[in-house]
Formats: sequence, C-alpha cells, structure tokens
Amino acid sequence: MDIRPALKSQYHAAMQTLRLCIEACPDAMWADPKDGYAAFWRGVYHTLFFTHFYLDDDHESFVRWDKHQEEAEDLGPFNGPNGQVPKAARPYTKEELLSYWLLVDGKIDGRVDGMDLESPASGFPWYGPMGKLEHQLVNLRHIQHHAAALSMRLRLGADIEVRWVGRAR
Repeated sequence: MDIRPALKSQYHAAMQTLRLCIEACPDAMWADPKDGYAAFWRGVYHTLFFTHFYLDDDHESFVRWDKHQEEAEDLGPFNGPNGQVPKAARPYTKEELLSYWLLVDGKIDGRVDGMDLESPASGFPWYGPMGKLEHQLVNLRHIQHHAAALSMRLRLGADIEVRWVGRAR
C-alpha cells in the first residue's frame, strides 16, 4: 500500500484548518499586545515555519522564507541557561502569512512524492533514531496541535468556530 496519497491528503487538511484560523482571526486578536511572544500571528508563523522546515530532506538543505525574521518562529522562553525569550519581531500581516501558507501548502505534494519514507533517519538529528515516515507523522501532528490551539483561542476569545477539515478536497 502506498501511504503517500493519504499523507498528502492529511497534510492539506491540516493546512486548510490552519488557513481557516488565519482567515477567521479578528484584527484585534491578531497581534494583541497582551499575548506577548505568544501572539496569534506568531502561533501561525511558528506552525508554517516548522511545517516548511520539516518537509525538507534535512536541516542542512532548508531555505528560509524570504520574509523570515530571526526568532519569529519561536513561541516562548528557551530552556537555555538564561531562559531568554524570542526576539521581538514585527507582526506579520494576515496577507503575508496567507502568502507563506500558499508557498508551504504548494510544496507538500512534491516534497512527499520525493521523500524516502523508508529511510531510518529523519534528517533532523535532534529527533534521535526516528525514521522519515514517523517524522512526517510528527510534522502533521504539530500542524494540527497548533491549528487546534488557535481554533480554541478563536472560540474562547471571539466566539468564532473553525470547522473541522477531515481530508483534502
């Protein structure tokens, strides 16, 4: 059985859920100063950045988005000795992140088709002994984790419901 069609469908479904969150977010919630480094826009960027990153073969071949801002992908204090927080970044606009969303979503089919899903290495050594297929499942779970968190923020903060996307259409 070839898992690639199912993997691509689920990637696109998770990404569609994220897009619905972006589109539904009220302007007042997008970069609300009370959210600090966990602003809505930063949650979106974090999700897009790491989806893009982990669709690549390995960490060495990754090319950042041309509008990338240093540490904009980070959501909170690091576990380093000083517990430093991410650098302040100019909030991306919805339009910018929808453009990035298009770029990342557009890479899914080609990247999944080109992957060696039987490789015993993920290409990202900090994941330890994890194969490429399992790492892609982790990447999918990451998208859905953050899309669900953003969806819940919309529901609790603005009474906006984001519909469930079960598979790509």
